[in-house]
Amino acid sequence: MIVYYGYEKCSTCRKVKAWLKSRGIDIEERDITTEPPPVSALRAILKSGKYRLADLFNRSGELYRAMNMKEKLKKLSDEEALALLAKHGRLVKRPIITDGKRHTVGFDEQRLQIWQE
Repeated sequence: MIVYYGYEKCSTCRKVKAWLKSRGIDIEERDITTEPPPVSALRAILKSGKYRLADLFNRSGELYRAMNMKEKLKKLSDEEALALLAKHGRLVKRPIITDGKRHTVGFDEQRLQIWQE
């Protein structure tokens, strides 16, 4: 099962969802703002080696700026940062797509190709 964490008002999320749909890829949708990915999923993304912790944050988001995350992240451990992401879906870069073994974050057409395999 492919789980898609997105936000319907996000243009990047709509773009990725259209990309997946046009290729007949079925997803289980979750609203990232009300049901953010759990710490275990975020940790698995980091362990894949394809993303850094900073890549998981929506650095252009309003909540990121309001919480002064640019400065806070310098002082947080990875586990503390992951806990924040799992608590505040609006801090998370979106969309996140995962099946537990493969993961993509945001829109990168080359990386999205894994969902066609």
